[in-house]
Amino acid sequence: MNVKRVLIVCKGNICRSPTAAVVLETKARAIGLNIVVDSAGVENYHVGDAPDKRSIRHAAKRGYDLSKKRARQINKEDFEKFDLIWAADHENIGDLRTLCPDIYHSKISLFLGNKPLPDPYYGEAEDFEHVLNLVEQRVEILIKSTEWMN
Repeated sequence: MNVKRVLIVCKGNICRSPTAAVVLETKARAIGLNIVVDSAGVENYHVGDAPDKRSIRHAAKRGYDLSKKRARQINKEDFEKFDLIWAADHENIGDLRTLCPDIYHSKISLFLGNKPLPDPYYGEAEDFEHVLNLVEQRVEILIKSTEWMN
């Protein structure tokens, strides 16, 4: 089977997308799925920064290590390089479609499938926990149904 390359994108690449990428990568590795997962932001606010400390802390409580991730902005090469580009919310999808060559638009969809992943950045601890819950639930569904891998 070919290696599937997945890019998860949010606004600044410090909360939602690194969390989702690390959870997906961790769970996929645990069952031997052959995928490459990365994350990026549509904006350049935090390029080079570690994920938000709250994201790191809440993820660590569940056994996920976000500490090595560094924020980066999506670039034109990503649209060709990745097989699937999953956006955190509808605003991210709009930004991605603006940046993306038409030929690759079919690669872009919402990470949660049919609803946005809320941004916890201006929230409280429970908002970061909620994001982790949603991400873990979605990843469990993805892992069980490898249809997206084909």
